Amino acid sequence: MGPGDLDRALCGIEFPTDENLIIGLERADDAGVYKVTDDLAIIQTVDFFTPIVDDPYCFGQIAAANALSDIYAMGGIPKTAMNLVAFPITYMDIEVLRQILQGGLDKMKEAGVVLVGGHSIEDKELKYGLSVTGFTHPDRVLTKKNLQTGDRLILTKPLGTGIVNTAIKGKLASAEIIEIVTHLMATLNREAAEIMESFSVHACTDITGFGLLGHLAEMVQDSGCGVRLDSKRIPVLPETVSYACMGLIPAGAYRNREFYQPIVTFDPSVERVIQDILFDPQTSGGLLICIGKEEADALLEGLKGKKVRDAAMVGEVISEPAEKILVT
Repeated sequence: MGPGDLDRALCGIEFPTDENLIIGLERADDAGVYKVTDDLAIIQTVDFFTPIVDDPYCFGQIAAANALSDIYAMGGIPKTAMNLVAFPITYMDIEVLRQILQGGLDKMKEAGVVLVGGHSIEDKELKYGLSVTGFTHPDRVLTKKNLQTGDRLILTKPLGTGIVNTAIKGKLASAEIIEIVTHLMATLNREAAEIMESFSVHACTDITGFGLLGHLAEMVQDSGCGVRLDSKRIPVLPETVSYACMGLIPAGAYRNREFYQPIVTFDPSVERVIQDILFDPQTSGGLLICIGKEEADALLEGLKGKKVRDAAMVGEVISEPAEKILVT
């Protein structure tokens, strides 16, 4: 589904309410949050998709890392997970499924997550993912909605997974970039989340299907603030620019551009290929962290010291134009 599709489908529907619901469907965020006690809130999320790499074990790892990411983005610690599987059992070897599940399980173990169950169906199209529950303190929940003028924006992973995966599907990607992008997508956002705990982070999200500009647009909406991005500082995967110049742009990037373009202004110096990369839908992308100017350098240094080597300060929150994104 593209940006805005779910909002249109849910338009006019009245949702159940509860005084302990901290974050629900009333606003776009990375996960739902429910207060259990004064000291404990649970974070719930779910995500699954079709294979984006040929290796079933790696696909399982990537799908699990992608699902776990929402918990980290909300300032939580993932604790339990349930498998979601759709599998074409009549024409695909069950060993493929075993490898996918093993990849997901190994990534869960790495995250300290316990697999507690799941659900599977027979389907013509293979799909895999997780439903994940995490814990946090009710006062420590991070959302997309707390931008403050003067804040700095830090991105923890390079962009380009959608474009590179399109090149992989077209048999045009090099062996080196296939290895790099597979490792990147399977990398947990845990280290970045652990570093964030020591700082007064104002807002956070993870970069996935709506691309950097799409997810940033959700942050500026109703914030009263705008954002200025420095395109030259944004980390990009090797070979991404070359593939984009060849026209290897996923359909999702065009949908993202169409939906979010009205609030984005590009400086004439920003080439079209860079614009495409900023709209590129990501799989298991990095965290986009909004933090006060006085702590930004220390957070960036801490991230790089924790081996989040691609972390970069990519922009700042500005007062005007409100709820717009300027890309220079």
